Amino acid sequence: MNTKEWYADYINQTVNDIKYPVEPEGLYAPIAYTLASGGKRLRPMLLLAACEACGASADSAVNQALGIEMYHNFTLLHDDVMDRADVRRGRPTVHVKWDDSTAILSGDAMLTMAGRLVMKVVDDKILRPVMELFNTTAMEVYEGQQYDMDFEHRDDVTIDEYLNMIRLKTSVLLGAACKLGAIVGGADAATADSLYEYGTMLGLAFQLQDDYLDTFGDPAVFGKAIGGDILNDKKTYLLISALRCGDDAVASEIASMFGVRSDHKIERIRQLYVEYGIDRLCREAIDYYSDMAEKSVLATDLPADAKEFFVDIARKSRARSK
Repeated sequence: MNTKEWYADYINQTVNDIKYPVEPEGLYAPIAYTLASGGKRLRPMLLLAACEACGASADSAVNQALGIEMYHNFTLLHDDVMDRADVRRGRPTVHVKWDDSTAILSGDAMLTMAGRLVMKVVDDKILRPVMELFNTTAMEVYEGQQYDMDFEHRDDVTIDEYLNMIRLKTSVLLGAACKLGAIVGGADAATADSLYEYGTMLGLAFQLQDDYLDTFGDPAVFGKAIGGDILNDKKTYLLISALRCGDDAVASEIASMFGVRSDHKIERIRQLYVEYGIDRLCREAIDYYSDMAEKSVLATDLPADAKEFFVDIARKSRARSK
């Protein structure tokens, strides 16, 4: 197995080597801009690592890795338009740097380019399962995004509904990345499914950690102001747990601050989260799903160094501060 640093360097170099058509510049320049902004590259890293863990070279799955990264960034491009987000990874979002129409059209192009890359398999025998997994995952991501939008207008969202939403919107793409790598790597069905479960559980832990850091992280480390979810009344694991903690006074006080945007609101709701142990509940959920990810990969017949690689990612993910 290669190291995480090797995979990251390999992916970044491969992204930098993409040759875009010269014209029309207005279509391709925003795509190059988006992919050049970096990011964790976690999904392509997991895909390449899964392929290698299953006995093939990382090069065998490079097209699928690029396709998954292209697809992930396509979703961010459209999300930023829907959320009216001005900054992504420290730079102006595409719809700000250009305009909404450009962001939508370039995002559409990214989706098509992603599909073209994913279908460039080393063996046509695996083309159908690869494309079925990619297309199924894409539809699930859209479903998750719709649920997230629906939740903005609901005050009765349950924890189970929230977990299903983030599973669809975030986790299944990590699961698909792992399984795609396994398929290209020649894994048997049981191993491929276990790696899918690993990625899905890792994704749940990852999103819950984002929820936690947005409220309790260090802004100097997290890279953005803390409390954005609170200001926007975002239905997170923390907020839903607080509203359903069984104390009507807490739920009423939080509900009374909906629509308010102030530092006092952030501090008060943070206090309530701590006072009622909501922060602890969130940490316990992160640990649970991280543990489930570890168990999924440890149950496989993968080589010891491969298991260690994936377990290390799960453990460092729940301890991350940004």
